[in-house]
Amino acid sequence: MYTTINEDGVLNNYATEPQVYYAEYPAIWEQRKYVVQGVFATLIVTTLVLVALSVG
Repeated sequence: MYTTINEDGVLNNYATEPQVYYAEYPAIWEQRKYVVQGVFATLIVTTLVLVALSVG
């Protein structure tokens, strides 16, 4: 942890920054998994909206 002290004796603590790295492009199986998750999320949201409209 990086610490500085100003002229009044007040401590300022700074967190260490993590190492920066580039993200890798997702593999084809990861892309398919994201599509399946998107389909399920769309179905859930659509179901909730339809239930809300039918109750209201």
